[in-house]
Amino acid sequence: MVSINHMKLAIAEAREASQMGEVPVGAVIVNSVNGAVLSSHGNRVESYKDPTAHAEILALREAARLMQTPRLKNCDIYVTLEPCAMCAKAISLARIRRLYFATEDRKGGGVENGSRVFSHKSCNHKPEIYVGIREEESQDLLRKFFKERR
Repeated sequence: MVSINHMKLAIAEAREASQMGEVPVGAVIVNSVNGAVLSSHGNRVESYKDPTAHAEILALREAARLMQTPRLKNCDIYVTLEPCAMCAKAISLARIRRLYFATEDRKGGGVENGSRVFSHKSCNHKPEIYVGIREEESQDLLRKFFKERR
């Protein structure tokens, strides 16, 4: 069951990331059994000087540490922007049950656009995918962020 509140938290993480000069993307991982939030992060690529410090990767790392397993079978992830290929593959490897994302990324996406990671034969696990939750809010954050940098 989709939770608007979980995407609201992801958007709050994206806003915080934006205020730090990061691309405004937020991710939240939720235990699908009881609805508890396990982790939430925004992008930290610039802050950490780490090209892999995407919101999804940071949230996956924390949730796996808390659950003490690399397989998050009973977990869902909420993301403000379509995951890139790296993050999509990490979501697959983590065995995430459902992926919810607010808006597509026609340039850098790896789920519905670009490399479409989950459609490859080599992809062992494909989560259920839901798109468009709080889409306008996420798009507005991204537009504002990039407009200020041009």
